[in-house]
Formats: sequence, structure tokens, C-alpha cells
Amino acid sequence: METITLGGGCFWCIEAVFAKLNGVESAVSGYCGGALPSPTYSQVCSGTTGHAEVVQVLFNPDIISLREILEVFFLLHDPTTLNRQGADTGTQYRSAIFYHTAAQKEISLDVIAKSNAAGVWKDKIVTEVTPLGTFYPAEDYHQAYYELNPNQGYCQAVIAPKMIKLQKLFSEKLNKAYTRSQ
Repeated sequence: METITLGGGCFWCIEAVFAKLNGVESAVSGYCGGALPSPTYSQVCSGTTGHAEVVQVLFNPDIISLREILEVFFLLHDPTTLNRQGADTGTQYRSAIFYHTAAQKEISLDVIAKSNAAGVWKDKIVTEVTPLGTFYPAEDYHQAYYELNPNQGYCQAVIAPKMIKLQKLFSEKLNKAYTRSQ
């Protein structure tokens, strides 16, 4: 098993998608990258703690590789916008990869360099690639948020389209069964 910690805007959005990927054992919403020990959601949302909303992804690399995890990650958010994803603004919504090993750092930098060279995005990727500090799991009510609150307004407007995009991508483009059966 391998673990990577990713920030790409609201953690509800990232967690919902990664929880559905075949080979992902768990996706835990939390906070990383700041100085305040044991931050709360309201503290992180203030933008003063330095933490990002992240999802810690535990996956089986024999089923899904880190490159495939990162491919999904970069499709879920706009990695070219600094400290912003849609209407969510602030450093807590920054695009970030918190790597756990030197190999993860190298793969992450390679994926970014190749994406930039290929012109995948109109602008250059600004995703921060940083060693993992302390990961703090978010409060219980943030875990599996989309699964437990699918009819909530934010879930319908922001997360549901990402879930549809995931299913479309894997059924049409990749021709590989990444998603878990329902």
C-alpha cells in the first residue's frame, strides 16, 4: 500500500472521487501544510493557519499507479490557478501534492513537467510539491461528505459534475476499469 496527500480545492470534491477509484483503499479529508497544531475547519477556513484542505489517499500501486492517481487529481481541479478553485478562494484551497517519499516527489515533478511541455493546460501548473508535514484528519462530519449529503446544494452544483466527469473519462477515454462498481 502507498499513501499520497493531495490538495485541490474543497476536500469534499477530491475525497468523493478518490473514494470511488478502484485500488484506493481509503480517502480521508483533512488539513496539511500549516503551522497550527490540530486545526479546526473554521480555523483553516480563516486562511490564517497555512493549512490546505487535503485528502490523504491510501492506494494499492499494483491496481492503480501514482501516475494514474495524479492524472485523476489534475483532472479534478484547475492546477493553474493560485489559491483558488472556482468560487473557493484562499491558500486553504491551493493545489498541492504533499509527497511521502522521494520517489513520489520525482513522479509528481515529472507528471507536472510533462503536462506543461505538452500544453495540457493553457497556463503553467502552479501545484506546490512539498514534503508531507503533519496530516490532521478533518472533523467526522467532513468524511464521506458527498456520499452522506448528495442532495446538499454544493454537492449538486460542484461535486456531482466531477463524479459525472470521472465516469465519462474512464468509460470513454481510458478504457480501463478504475471506478469501483456501485
